[in-house]
Amino acid sequence: MRNSPASQYDGPPDFRVVGRHAVFPETSHDEIERINFLAQMNRHLSARVVPGVKAAFDSRVAPAFEARHGRPLADRHETRRALLADPAFQTWSALRRLTMEQRQQAGRWTVIRQRERLAEIAARLTDGDERLKLDPDLAIPRYVSAVDHHCMPGSYHREYFPGDVTNGANYDHAGFVTTGGLLGRYSDGGGHAVARWVKRNLPDFQPKDILEIGGTVGHSTLPLAEAFPDAQMTVVDLGAPMLRYALARAKSLNVHNVRFVQASGEDLSQFPDASFDWIQTTMFLHELSTVALRNIFAETRRLLRPGGIVLHVEQPQYAPDMPLFEQAMRDWDAFYNNEPFWSRMHEMDLDAAMIAAGFSPESLIHGGVTGVVDKEIFPDAADDETEDYGRKAAWHVIGAVA
Repeated sequence: MRNSPASQYDGPPDFRVVGRHAVFPETSHDEIERINFLAQMNRHLSARVVPGVKAAFDSRVAPAFEARHGRPLADRHETRRALLADPAFQTWSALRRLTMEQRQQAGRWTVIRQRERLAEIAARLTDGDERLKLDPDLAIPRYVSAVDHHCMPGSYHREYFPGDVTNGANYDHAGFVTTGGLLGRYSDGGGHAVARWVKRNLPDFQPKDILEIGGTVGHSTLPLAEAFPDAQMTVVDLGAPMLRYALARAKSLNVHNVRFVQASGEDLSQFPDASFDWIQTTMFLHELSTVALRNIFAETRRLLRPGGIVLHVEQPQYAPDMPLFEQAMRDWDAFYNNEPFWSRMHEMDLDAAMIAAGFSPESLIHGGVTGVVDKEIFPDAADDETEDYGRKAAWHVIGAVA
């Protein structure tokens, strides 16, 4: 009996090839293999299981609904409820939720066993550095404090002891599971994509002051700082553990034109009007309540200098031409992945929200970006035809010129 050659491998790379830095958690053989397994499972769910769910929807779910009600499915909510009764969707949904929970367990326990050591490293790199400005009296808004976002215990802000960086370290190293390596060696493919888009579409743009709201540990920040080395980059975020980790990470990666400030994007009154040439958010809007989103849009308008730009990078909105099956699958995060604002945000008219914040209709910017990675090691989202409805490194851009 002859062995058949294996088909060309198209899955995630081995976790051993990811980039390390001074505060990146150490991982044992077993921890690496657990991360590899979970990344492979996510890839299997998107590449092998989702097409089966779509086939079940087309052949069973939609026809059964129409036969029962005498009309086709009307919206994504009816579609989701109809899918809930189908075993193909049930299987995919249960496995996807389990991989999210297990991803957090894998990342969290790797960090917990060494969190004191990581905090000491971060302290050596950040203590006394004026580029880190924390506010111990900052009130964490309920839309953040009440939610363990995407199943991460304590979300972005929870602090377990003075100087803690636990959730920053978890977010950094185990995010590989969720993206399957599509964001590259340092999980910064989104930032590189944005920098490339700006240089290509605004070739004469030379910002001096850049603000990123909700920058977490700097995955999307550092590529912008590197692409515009003469600019001063400012990151604001609610989470002190994220910001401590972010500055330590930036310094260990030799990026020094960034400062990290603990603040709410809804109230950036510490910065005067017209302080920035460029304001950026990356996969951030879906974490916000509707009120918070509107407040942040208003702050971006106030803070932009004449001729400056604001760019928001997000998964696509639920447009009328998006199939109901896709809308329902994308809505999964709102119901089963601790993203309570996902559904509402993705149905909003963001153009109208930008205009309400003070931007003119003629100033609005639209575009699209895909993650930029080292193709010799990592898969490239631009070449990947699979779709997992929410995690693929391919995003829409909405923004405006002041």
